Amino acid sequence: MKKSIFFTLVILTTFLMGSSFAIGKIGLGYSSPLLLAGIRFLLAGFIMAIIVKVLKRTHPSGMKNWGRAAIIGTLQTAGVMGCIFLSLRTITASESSILTFMNPLLVIILGTVFMGNRYRWYQWIGVVLGFIGVGITLGGINDFRIGIAFGAASAVFWAISTLLVNRWGEHFDTWVLSAYQMLFGGGILIFLSLLLEEPFFHINKHSLFILLWLSIMSSIVQFAVWYFLLQKGEPGKTSSYLFLAPFFGVLTGSVLLNEPISSSLIAGGIFILIGIYLVNNNYKKEVVDNTGYLLNKTK
Repeated sequence: MKKSIFFTLVILTTFLMGSSFAIGKIGLGYSSPLLLAGIRFLLAGFIMAIIVKVLKRTHPSGMKNWGRAAIIGTLQTAGVMGCIFLSLRTITASESSILTFMNPLLVIILGTVFMGNRYRWYQWIGVVLGFIGVGITLGGINDFRIGIAFGAASAVFWAISTLLVNRWGEHFDTWVLSAYQMLFGGGILIFLSLLLEEPFFHINKHSLFILLWLSIMSSIVQFAVWYFLLQKGEPGKTSSYLFLAPFFGVLTGSVLLNEPISSSLIAGGIFILIGIYLVNNNYKKEVVDNTGYLLNKTK
């Protein structure tokens, strides 16, 4: 693949990742948060389920693997995305994206503590720098808002689901797992919406455009491009470009929502971006999990 095409696709997929925060926040003007997230992933999962059925991709065998897909959907879609949309009610899209994308840092910590994984020294430096960046970012927030807790929780859910997919991924076709975990997670979000909030969705051309963008462009297209890049490029180098996603989250929050970019947000964001780059970079043996994150191990 030509480098120009490769980098164009990298920019596209990381832009779709990062911009979904600002677009999702705009969507909250037309819908309650859990309902918007639920409809988004039910629609995306339904479309992908049709695609994998038509393509005759291998589906999970046995109730055990279907249960694993449901667990991943509960964590990755319901947990991560539910927390993101709830966080956007009280904090900016920039802050939410930075908190959420600290998940690669948590993968290193949780993977070491609970799964016995071992990582390279530069990855641990990345973890330290990343958390320094989070501290700087939060230090610039004058008052505590519940959205900060939801943003941090989304990173925790994402890190746990990353480790589970890394452990269970060999039992699944990647595309099939993604389709059904979105369906499972979307259904849970709809249920939680009915249980925990007063659900509403104002149907008009703006709300439908936002919903379709989040479901198709920020879910299906973003996913397809990302896995295409992982297959065509060197996985470790490709994964290192994930640091661009929170950058686009901050940028689109400023452009689309006129969110202020404070000096603490810039300084903290730089530390976090460097940390994510170091965590995802690889110089030794690599293991790539089914969410696209690189887990480096040494024997």
